[in-house]
Formats: sequence, structure tokens, C-alpha cells
Amino acid sequence: MQVNDEYVIQRYQEGCSCAEIAEEIGTYSKKIERILKKNNVTIRGKAEAMKLAIERGRADHPTEGKKMSDETKLAISIGVEKAWKEMPEESKKEFVEGAKKRWDDMDPVKKKEMQSKAGAALREACIEGSKAERFLKEKIQEMGYEVVMHKKGLIQGNFEIDLLLPELKTIIEVDGPQHFLPIFGEEKLAETVKLDSIKNGLLIGKGFCVIRIKYLCKGMNLSVERRLWDVVEEAVAKVAANFPPKSKRFIELEIS
Repeated sequence: MQVNDEYVIQRYQEGCSCAEIAEEIGTYSKKIERILKKNNVTIRGKAEAMKLAIERGRADHPTEGKKMSDETKLAISIGVEKAWKEMPEESKKEFVEGAKKRWDDMDPVKKKEMQSKAGAALREACIEGSKAERFLKEKIQEMGYEVVMHKKGLIQGNFEIDLLLPELKTIIEVDGPQHFLPIFGEEKLAETVKLDSIKNGLLIGKGFCVIRIKYLCKGMNLSVERRLWDVVEEAVAKVAANFPPKSKRFIELEIS
């Protein structure tokens, strides 16, 4: 059977799948795929093909309207982290470069929309606290302790405290990568390190115990939450059981 290559390409570019085109003209999918490859048409990946199938009503969304259990979410989180950690450095580099290319090639309107959403999320984080801070506040309150978020005026200078536990006279600071990596330049990093050091000294000088968390994770998921809470719960419990002497009131934790 003679198949019109131009018609096949046109239908594929309109969003039809190889199977749909094959059914329409009475042939089989592999032949449609060969025609596309012969004409240097890039075959859609599984994710893009699924997205189109959902948009065109050919398939149902795999998770929409379905609630996953915490156990399933945790298993997925651990699996994603494990896959990333075990990925060869060359593959990680390709992934990052691919993401950068997709961003560079993105429609300017879509890019502006995403930047706007990111800015709004940052502003919300400044007001409501980061996800890690909010998570810790909730968990510590479950332990029975009062938690004050983003407290100002506790020490001299324009310093804001991430989390204050008044009953335990303890401060918890969650430090993102800008506190220890030159994301905004070496000069800005040096200034941040200096201010953090001054903040620590002033707080300890006023009798507080300072717990600083070096937060190296890219985001929050159930696996990260579990590991974060493991180290913080232990530190808080130790302070509550035996408030440390001045020389040991600076506690550094790391979560990655």
C-alpha cells in the first residue's frame, strides 16, 4: 500500500500518534514510525506522547484524582534520590545541560509566567518560612514545645531568627546553599558567613543554644523530611534533657 509521506508528517505534527495515523490510513504503527524517521522527524518521547494523549482525550491521567499513600510517596522519593546519586557524572551533566537548553528554548511568555510564579513562591517563603522551616515547626510543636517563626528583635542588629523555641532557649537556623556556596559570588558569600558568625555569637552570648542545619537538599519530599527530622529530633531531645554549657551551645547538623 502506498502511503503519502507528507500526509503522515502533517498528521504527526498535528499531535496524532503513530498508532492513530496507522489506523486512519489502514497500515501499522512501525511503518508510520519508519516514514517519520526516514524524513528526519524526531519521534516523541514517552512523556511527551503521554501528555499529548491526555490532552487529546486518548488516555487518562495516571495520577489525577488518585491519592497515593505516604508509603508509596516515600518509596518514590527514595527511588528518585537513589537514581540521582547513582547516576554517572556525565549523565548528570547531560541532564543539567538539557534542562538549560529547554529553558533557553522556552517560549518567552511561558518563561515569564514561570519566573513570576517563582518570585511569588520566594515572597511567600519569606513571609511563611521555607518548607523545611514550616515542617520543623509542625514537628516540634507535636513534641509539645512552642515554636516562634521568624522572630526579630531578639538580639541587636537587623537579625531575624528562623525558629525560636522559647521554653528550651534554643534557636534553629536552616541554612540553604547560599550560606556556604558562592551562588551569588565570593564577596556575597563572605558577607553571609560573617553575618552568620556574628549572629551565632550574639545568640550564644545571650544564653541561647544555636542549632544550625546545613541544608544541601534540592527540595522537600518524604525521604528528606524523614532524614531531616531524625537529626533535628535527636538534637532537640538532647538539649531538652540536658541544656549544654556555653562552650557546647553551637550545634551543627547537615542534611543532604
